Amino acid sequence: MGSMIDFARPDSGATKGYLATAGTDRASVIVVQEWWGLNDQICGVADRFARAGYNALAPDLYEGRVTQEPDEAAHLMSGLDFSGATRQDLRGAARHLQGIGQKIGVVGFCMGGALTIASAVHVPEVAAGVCFYGIPPQEFADPAKIAIPLQCHFADQDDWCTPDAVNGLEAAMTAAGVNAQIHRYNAAHGFFNETSEANYDAAAANLAWERMTNYLATSL
Repeated sequence: MGSMIDFARPDSGATKGYLATAGTDRASVIVVQEWWGLNDQICGVADRFARAGYNALAPDLYEGRVTQEPDEAAHLMSGLDFSGATRQDLRGAARHLQGIGQKIGVVGFCMGGALTIASAVHVPEVAAGVCFYGIPPQEFADPAKIAIPLQCHFADQDDWCTPDAVNGLEAAMTAAGVNAQIHRYNAAHGFFNETSEANYDAAAANLAWERMTNYLATSL
């Protein structure tokens, strides 16, 4: 349904991304990749958003690199400039989507979930965010500074975004009066990714999709 495009960054550079469109009168979402890269699964999520009536742009934060190996994914993620990805690639995606449709949301998974929260702090063009099992370092994106409505989906069986870390995020947002909601699932990290034989949970994924699309319908 979609295709690869080039879009401008605020620093006058360019980033590639996968764009699936629904129409100029529609709201838009930035879809932020997991640590595996911009793979077919993430492009499929963008297509799914387009079928649901949203323009969707998934930036290629690894510049064409994709992996299925956890060690290589960890290496790629550790080498990513999170500040540049947020302030340049994701903000560039938001500005590109401004030229297509209406309000803009940001949705991200795993590493992309952390970048979603970072975008909620650092990208003023986005109007709402949906984070899946990702939390950025507080020194980069203080949750008390989140300026947009935020919905979060976390797994109770997660040794990266642990339940304690989620509780800490929730407490910080509550104390700051952030407009946020958190949903927890009796599932593993990555439960939304239908290509993960080990972690995919259809019931949790379907419930999260329903909650997310209802939320975006009222927030965008």
